[in-house]
Amino acid sequence: MKIGYIRVSTEEQNTARQEVLLRALGVDEIFIDKASGKNADRRQLGQMMEYVRKGDTVIVESISRFARNTKDLLTLVEQLTIKGVEFVSRKEAIDTTTPTGKFMLTVFAAVAELEREHILQRQRKGIDIAKGQGKYTGRKPLPLPDNFGTVVSRWRRGEISAAEAMRRTGMKPNTFYRRVRSYN
Repeated sequence: MKIGYIRVSTEEQNTARQEVLLRALGVDEIFIDKASGKNADRRQLGQMMEYVRKGDTVIVESISRFARNTKDLLTLVEQLTIKGVEFVSRKEAIDTTTPTGKFMLTVFAAVAELEREHILQRQRKGIDIAKGQGKYTGRKPLPLPDNFGTVVSRWRRGEISAAEAMRRTGMKPNTFYRRVRSYN
């Protein structure tokens, strides 16, 4: 079976381009993640890795859609290899059934990781420049929940625990304590 894997970084991004390509390549099943590639713990990726069987071929549009760093890429491909599954990256023309394909996979994975690091470096520099010019103040905080004042008052009086206050406001610890400090 031909198994397609698609990933975009956010919910807002469109998967159509990758879907059209994989359908044209005759894939039988497609798994789609809308999540950052920096984390290999993606729901659909995990399901695909469980789904594939010996003799299957996993096809991706490019290495960067499958993994963001060399270590994750090589780990995933090794897991596929152990299961007897081939890996094909269309953009880089990599096929792990050949020694040259395995070598090229390692080289392209390193290049993809380097590219990601350059993107992050440029992003950090741009933010620093914008901050210096007073144009960047970070993401605007979300509005406080309607019950925030009541919950904080009860927490300050010792009527409820911090954990309970966080549960009732739906906030994580760092957010809760930061918002409490700036709350009258």
